Amino acid sequence: MKTITFYVDFVSPYAWLAFQALPQALQGHRCEVVYKPVLLGAILRHQGSRGPAEIPPKRDWTYRHVLWLGHRQGMLLQMPAQHPFNPVPLLRLALATDPRGRPSAAVCKAVFRHVWDGGHDPLDPQRLAALERRLAPVLDANGLEVKALLRANTAEAIALDVFGTPTFELDDKLFWGLDALPMLRAYLDGDPWFHGPQWDQVSRVSYGLPRA
Repeated sequence: MKTITFYVDFVSPYAWLAFQALPQALQGHRCEVVYKPVLLGAILRHQGSRGPAEIPPKRDWTYRHVLWLGHRQGMLLQMPAQHPFNPVPLLRLALATDPRGRPSAAVCKAVFRHVWDGGHDPLDPQRLAALERRLAPVLDANGLEVKALLRANTAEAIALDVFGTPTFELDDKLFWGLDALPMLRAYLDGDPWFHGPQWDQVSRVSYGLPRA
């Protein structure tokens, strides 16, 4: 059985879209999916990049795009009352639902729906308290153990050169984004392209602009 690690931050609408689309992409294959909450903001800072919501014209387009993609996938996706927002409370809560810090698919779905269903404030204290009661964490979401789990997941992702979410890791290969799911499926299907030179050749392409 293959193991796929899904590096996920609930602040990302593309992660919600990919979460919903993943079962179809894996259909016919026996795979274990391990969900690892990570802090996207820390990953972006490490890479020296900005999220699409930090670039005003791109922000508007991104929101239109994900709403249309949700419509096309036939799934519910509504923009929350504020975005971006600090996802740390949600990431810690998800981690706290499992002694090993491995939230289940059901937990991840509940947190995603908390953010992307209804157009509410994801950080509203009453809604957060209701979500916590529903998820029944077994660890203290604000305790040192859970904080260390989130830091460790994020550090692991950075060490692997993850630069965004959703990212899927399989057999030491990274597949980034909703639109990488067909590529992930092709790899699982044994497409011979992945055994040729092109996967590794890209890192040897010369950079043609002066660096600051």
